[in-house]
Amino acid sequence: MKEPGSVSIYDTTLRDGTQGEGISFSLLDKIRIAQKLASFGMDYIEGGWPGSNPKDLAFFAEARKHDFGKTKLAAFGSTRRAGIAAAEDPQIAQLLEAGTPVVTIFGKSWKLQVEKVLGVSHAENLEMIRDSVAYLKSQGKEVFYDAEHFFDGYKDDAEFAMATLSAAAEAGADAFVLCDTKGGTMPDEIASITAVVEACFPGKVGIHTHNDCGMGAANALAAVGAGAIQIQGTMNGYGERTGNCNLTTVIPCLQLKLGIPVVSDLTRLREVSLFVDELANCHPDVRAPFVGSTAFAHKGGMHVNAVAKTSEAYEHIKPSAVGNHQNILVSELSGRSNILLKAEELGLSLSKQDPAVLRVLEKIKALESEGYEFEAADASLELLIRKELGLHAPLFELQGYHCSFRRDSAGSSTSCEATVTILNNKQSLVTTAEGDGPVNALDAALRKALLQLHPWIEGISLSDYKVRIVDGGRGTAARTRVHIVSSDGSDSWGTVGVSDNIIEASWMALVDSLEFRASKH
Repeated sequence: MKEPGSVSIYDTTLRDGTQGEGISFSLLDKIRIAQKLASFGMDYIEGGWPGSNPKDLAFFAEARKHDFGKTKLAAFGSTRRAGIAAAEDPQIAQLLEAGTPVVTIFGKSWKLQVEKVLGVSHAENLEMIRDSVAYLKSQGKEVFYDAEHFFDGYKDDAEFAMATLSAAAEAGADAFVLCDTKGGTMPDEIASITAVVEACFPGKVGIHTHNDCGMGAANALAAVGAGAIQIQGTMNGYGERTGNCNLTTVIPCLQLKLGIPVVSDLTRLREVSLFVDELANCHPDVRAPFVGSTAFAHKGGMHVNAVAKTSEAYEHIKPSAVGNHQNILVSELSGRSNILLKAEELGLSLSKQDPAVLRVLEKIKALESEGYEFEAADASLELLIRKELGLHAPLFELQGYHCSFRRDSAGSSTSCEATVTILNNKQSLVTTAEGDGPVNALDAALRKALLQLHPWIEGISLSDYKVRIVDGGRGTAARTRVHIVSSDGSDSWGTVGVSDNIIEASWMALVDSLEFRASKH
């Protein structure tokens, strides 16, 4: 554990985090995440439960080949089974075989769990805790005792709940982690109960919270305020049901708001968050505090005007402190300040008196009234600004395109084909391509035509394609907004198109995507 007055961070993304719906990591993923978390400065990383599945066993075997610096790996498991000594319990043996310096075991601290889930006597439950901790300590391990359902147990029978901690203390546990396993306890209760435990076991109390009431991070911080010296949580709040205490929220709150240093380089927070999301194949939460892409986004004209004068007006910290950045959004709510700051962000020179500012603003408001939305389409927005400033050179001149879809009477055979005719460097090019659908075929035909003169197009891929009906009341005649995200392998950008025809809207977004990339080539 750290020195008195400090707080250690115990990351359980690789174990508790994987209990969240849709979260799964390969063995290689787990090793890479552990290395990333260790380099970030986590004090403890819980690698998994070696007694629960072969992948976790393999993780600990592989982990022994790697250096995690000052970070300690922990193996997780339960107290021994009833009626068998800890030294003879196979699950306890696997915890030792994991070869980690730290072992974390959980036990029951709520009578309901002891009586109706375990089905053992109160005395046997206490002995299971005492024997398990004592045996693991005798094997030279740093032992953390996770008191499962502690807050529910304490509110039901405080004397019994405290007795479970005493059993772990008598056996030599290094820390007692109070678990709000159902996530239903409020911050004031967390604080008052943690304070009672801290008074009995000073300097040895940890906290493990869940987010079922949206209080995971708040409850962890409340426990720290009451004396807890360890926080258990997961990156991005992964976990069962609604998730665990989110470390991307708790860590900057500790370091920037409470003045408790926990990691050496907080500016890497967003990078680490996105890395874990990527390996989990999860879309990052754009509204996540500190690390989300909208955490420092400003849209309203009055807000943007104030931020332009001093960022403190609407930003509680400097975005760079957590590796994020300010983002000025442009929409029908925008004022001149939005346009000026967005142009500056894009590296374009504009003054407040420039007539182009008003032209851009009026153009955006007119387009958004037609169904456009530029907040997630920065590339289309930049092209719009460049066009108004006379800085845009079209990639080609369209002469026409045609799409067709054929289906036989039995429906067993379908085909989509598109033909594109463009003028490029005064050269007329006609190309035809097939695709899985009309938009895919159109994209393929356009790329085929341009690739002859612009080989870099081969490295551009479509990473996301979204369609939204703007005015559904018109039925099949409704206007359609198409949003596209493209990537060249290192950068990505968003473009948008709107039309009564989904193919035309898609074409607009596709063309913007390639023209934007051409402007950077």
